[in-house]
Amino acid sequence: MTRDAGDADAPRDEPTPGHATNGHATNGHDARATNGHGSGQRHDNGHDNGHANGHGNGHPNGHGGEHELAAVFGRPSGVQGAFGGRAGDTVRTSRPGCGDTPAPALAAAFGRPPAGTGTSLQRPDRPAVDDDAPADSWAGDGATADPWRDPDAGAELGGPALGESAPRTSTPPVGPRLSARELLLGRRVQPTALALLAVVALVLGGVGGVVGWAVAGGADSLVDPGATLTPVAAGRERPPGSVADIAGRVTPAVVSLELQAGTSGGTGSGVVLSPDGYIVTNNHVVELAATDPRATLEAVFASGLRAPARVVGRDPQTDVAVVKVDLANPVVAQLGRSSDLRAGDGVIAIGSPLGLAGTVTEGIVSSIDRPVRLDAESAEANPVIDAIQTDAAINPGNSGGALVDTTGAVVGINTAIRTLGGGEGGSIGLGFAIPIDDVRVIAESIIRTGGYTHSDLGVNAKSVTDGNADGAQVLNVRQGGPASNAGLLEGDVVLRVDDRAIASADELVVAVRDHLPGSVITLGVVRQGRPLTLQVTL
Repeated sequence: MTRDAGDADAPRDEPTPGHATNGHATNGHDARATNGHGSGQRHDNGHDNGHANGHGNGHPNGHGGEHELAAVFGRPSGVQGAFGGRAGDTVRTSRPGCGDTPAPALAAAFGRPPAGTGTSLQRPDRPAVDDDAPADSWAGDGATADPWRDPDAGAELGGPALGESAPRTSTPPVGPRLSARELLLGRRVQPTALALLAVVALVLGGVGGVVGWAVAGGADSLVDPGATLTPVAAGRERPPGSVADIAGRVTPAVVSLELQAGTSGGTGSGVVLSPDGYIVTNNHVVELAATDPRATLEAVFASGLRAPARVVGRDPQTDVAVVKVDLANPVVAQLGRSSDLRAGDGVIAIGSPLGLAGTVTEGIVSSIDRPVRLDAESAEANPVIDAIQTDAAINPGNSGGALVDTTGAVVGINTAIRTLGGGEGGSIGLGFAIPIDDVRVIAESIIRTGGYTHSDLGVNAKSVTDGNADGAQVLNVRQGGPASNAGLLEGDVVLRVDDRAIASADELVVAVRDHLPGSVITLGVVRQGRPLTLQVTL
């Protein structure tokens, strides 16, 4: 550092190595007097050293550590200013107890930058504007040209005292490579064992190859291009009376009836009764064709032949109708006797359920003389039939088809089924057919006269029971009718018609219709707890 004007003319003692240089007088009082008041007097070295060592070093370390502090922080020998000389200056002498070079930490933190690097901590490097201009603003003055000695030089920050070490990239150690035996077997198998395993594998492979070759050769022997199969006779006989035989004989006499009236239509079945082309079916199958002029009715035979059909007549009370086709010599069904049926007899139903023509199903007679009330197609109708009950599968479209016995004779006309829910449902094993004995009489009357007249008792009744017996109780009696003429009164309970027991109102209806008009029947009646017998002329 340069001295200011206050210290320029003051005499100055030569600094000597020792405590006076770093003592309180030199660095304490002397500096304070020089910088504070501008002038002052110096103390002698004895006072400097004593005060410096006693006061300056006594506080932190005591007298025992002054030599160490002086060796590290004291003024070097031969240095009079605040800084040492530059390269080329007089070499300063070493301090007692210290080496020629300062401690590395001090040199790195406070030392001059290495010569020749051009690094300045106070002034940035600036390119020369004029080649003739001096390279430094203090050219010619060695003392002031050194920025380390210029107190007026602006301070500037340089790089860190200790350079940052470049990040070290760690390379994972590379271990020795494993052999196949070490990788797969973990060094637990000896080489001899590996060789033995290889031999076993080769043997097994050879055996497998031999077996595969043998199998392939045997497969070739299974194929014989010149082989022929010996003709054989039919494996199944269809004797007379079998279901297949009956279906083969009856199916040509059963037709599908297709009805179309504008956007409405339906299908049903029918049975050919005579070579003249008369076909019997259900009333509910052809009723639309009889009442709607737009309706067209067509009969489709088993051979695929189609023929227009016309309604001859209908009987809504028993759901029987007859239609006719103009076709010469159609196959005619053989009619049997429904009165000969018994529960358990085998029967076959043939028809067109859901439009599937020529469908054959088999079952047995579940019951006979089962009174069944049908859905009325009109308000005037009271359709009740004395039906044959069967478990042969009957579905919508079977209506009007044939129910045949094991001889192939038609014993009934399929007409209704019982379902678990409302609307049209599938078969649940409860089908009903009109007995052919009734159908024959009604169909002959329709063919001859166009209609049929039933016997009528002239009463309305309901089904009743007293816990011991069932019957049909008369609700009202039509004046002038057969019942009124016979003396039957309201409230009477009918228990019997001739020899047939009456258990319901529907059974009373079918029992009376089983007799022709003009016939005389005997009614067993209970009136106010008293049994009576009445003779009624139908």
